[in-house]
Amino acid sequence: MFLAPKDFVRNPAAMAAVCALPEAEEYTRWLATHHYENFHVVSWLLPKRLHQDFYNVYAYCRWADDLGDEIGDTSESLRLLAWWREELRAMYAGEVRHPVFAALRETVERYAIPQQPFDDLIRAFEQDQTVTRYGNWEELFGYCRYSANPVGRLVLYLCGYSDDGRQGLSDATCTALQLANFWQDVTVDWEKGRVYIPLEILERHGSSVEEIAARRATPGFAAAMRDVVDCARKLFLEGLPLAGMVDRRLAVDIELFSRGGMRVLDKIAAQGYDVLSRRPAISRTERVWILLGTLARAALARAA
Repeated sequence: MFLAPKDFVRNPAAMAAVCALPEAEEYTRWLATHHYENFHVVSWLLPKRLHQDFYNVYAYCRWADDLGDEIGDTSESLRLLAWWREELRAMYAGEVRHPVFAALRETVERYAIPQQPFDDLIRAFEQDQTVTRYGNWEELFGYCRYSANPVGRLVLYLCGYSDDGRQGLSDATCTALQLANFWQDVTVDWEKGRVYIPLEILERHGSSVEEIAARRATPGFAAAMRDVVDCARKLFLEGLPLAGMVDRRLAVDIELFSRGGMRVLDKIAAQGYDVLSRRPAISRTERVWILLGTLARAALARAA
């Protein structure tokens, strides 16, 4: 029976086992399709030949994320993340000891993916263990550079794109998505002890972390939220040209994520930037309209 990461690392037999490639790929496929997140790793638009590679990359990311967030002990999480980095380095050196890396090695070799984006993700999860506040935009963007942007770059590598131009646009989109998630989940993150709104933005508008703790959406807090929402929206618009520079199926996925993220920002604005009393969310109907609109734009672009 396959195990989720937090159970796997507590099982000596699992940690000592050596997997052949078919079993390793079966494990990454299971992890990607049966984990607790309500998230579809593989879009129905994605060519079938890429499915397993996406499962392999997702499994790596899921493991790193869980070692950071699901262990329940900071020092143990840091120890396990350091171990995960050593496993990554061992894979790039030609030595594989873990089923995720047994599967991932095939993907890395097939698409010539460098080690850096994988390593950057571990750095972000290590930072989560020790940093819970961000003083300014520079600090927050620095975090997104490790936590969000590597994911977009990995997707581009899998789809055959490695140039700086596309990667820069992808960075804008991924940072925007990360920010939209932060602004949607201010109270969720607070329950984890984390605040991602830059403290200088709160201070500039006469707001504070204490207002988040008390769930008081004051005019000052709303003004701070307006600033951070505007920043995320600009980044979405900056990254949108990427959809016109990639394969049409990937383009639809990129636009869907971007339009969905911008819709979250619209919902935040529509409720007066009060994300403390009610979490903004996109309904199923709204998701359908976003999909239909994206497909219509793609069809018009092909006909032009």
